[in-house]
Amino acid sequence: MVFLIAISSLIGYLFRYMGFPETNIVIVYLLAVLISAWIIDSFLLGIVASILSTLTFNYLFTKPYFTLSVHDSSYMITFIIMTITSFITSSLTSLAKKNELIAKEKEMETKSLYSLTNQLTDVDDIHDIASVVVKALSDCLSTRAAMLCFDQEGNPESSFIQQASIDAQVRRQIYDIDEIKRRMEELRTSHDEWGEFYDWPIYGRESILGIIRIPSEDAKNMNETHTHLLHSMLESTALAMDHIRVSEQRIKDREETVQERYRSTLLKSISHDLRTPLAGIMGSSEMLLDMTEKEDSRYILAESIYNDAKWLHSLVENILSLTRLQEGKLIIKKQIEVVEEVIGSALDRFLLRTGEREIVVNIPEEPLMVPMDGRLIEQVLFNLLDNAYKHTRYDDEISICVERDEVSKIAKFVVSNNGTSIPSEDLPHLFEQFYTTEGTNGHAKTGIGLGLSICYAIIKAHNGSITINNLTDEQGVEVTFTLPLEDYENE
Repeated sequence: MVFLIAISSLIGYLFRYMGFPETNIVIVYLLAVLISAWIIDSFLLGIVASILSTLTFNYLFTKPYFTLSVHDSSYMITFIIMTITSFITSSLTSLAKKNELIAKEKEMETKSLYSLTNQLTDVDDIHDIASVVVKALSDCLSTRAAMLCFDQEGNPESSFIQQASIDAQVRRQIYDIDEIKRRMEELRTSHDEWGEFYDWPIYGRESILGIIRIPSEDAKNMNETHTHLLHSMLESTALAMDHIRVSEQRIKDREETVQERYRSTLLKSISHDLRTPLAGIMGSSEMLLDMTEKEDSRYILAESIYNDAKWLHSLVENILSLTRLQEGKLIIKKQIEVVEEVIGSALDRFLLRTGEREIVVNIPEEPLMVPMDGRLIEQVLFNLLDNAYKHTRYDDEISICVERDEVSKIAKFVVSNNGTSIPSEDLPHLFEQFYTTEGTNGHAKTGIGLGLSICYAIIKAHNGSITINNLTDEQGVEVTFTLPLEDYENE
């Protein structure tokens, strides 16, 4: 700035020697102010240059020379106009320079985001996304950025990727996963300073997807432009990761659907093929029972064959019922049923299969009418009684309790026993297909874990609910299911 004013003064002396008017010298000083404002980033220094130019012109080119005093009052107008013009020139130049800088920063941000978006469209894996984002951030922010990915359950992985050099990336181990998870749950939009890094979370539509990590020293030196660029890249990264997660889940669901269809088809085919020979075995063994004396050893053998065949036949029916439910081919034919009659039919089937066994039944004194498919609810009760039988000893109590809930407008069924309680780790899985537990009397070993699955599907088809829990005040288990009464009461 001082150098430019000195040059302007020399040019002014040259102009005065050549006889040029003072206005030309003023223009030279204005040019010096303009150049100073363009070179110097500070607006304040531009104002200083304007004032200094005016004072220098007064000191060197107005009488009396080499003093700041003014004899000709007309020069005061010149000085004021010169100073104002210098102010305006300096301000406009600084503003133009600032706008140019903003435009360049926006251009850089746009190019960076465009480049990142193009690279992310070609990526089909979460870890590849991390690699691309780390490289892009490191290039834009001149740092060694890093990224930690989270799994679909929202848990951080055991290592994160970091840019080590221009063309090299490394994976670093995480030693305090629980602490990272805790801190991220407390953070949504801002960053978190922790040791070596400043961390910015990447949130998707449902949960946290990852963390962008910037070394602390570099993060402290980030300006507003860098911060805005970082947040824009975080949004682009979140969209790309969400898209990958959705695609992975869609593929997983499709594979599970195909596997389930194949399994259902196989089970249905096998069940249909078993039906006819099982019916023949049951018929033949029943004829042998009628033709043989009970004291004969062959009677015991025929009875064992008949019971096993009957169990297999029941198993086949369960499999067919489940496949029909899953395929939506089992039509729920609701009509008003008397609960007492449905329970009686289920008990008859149960006792016919298991022999004498005391069952405690508690039902309302007034007939309880419930809209249901009686045949299917009878199957539910039979399966629950059969399950209770497998998990109790002969002298353990099995009970059925039914009550009407006037507030919730539901009929509540509870099948309970005071046999063996179920391990807590098994409780969440009991309604899953083919999930079995060990029985008390050994019969549960012959099950394949479809009974409760069928119960669950039937009750859900009735718009009801079903739960299973251990008894709190004593040993044992209770299964509770509900059926809505509104269909009946609205008629």
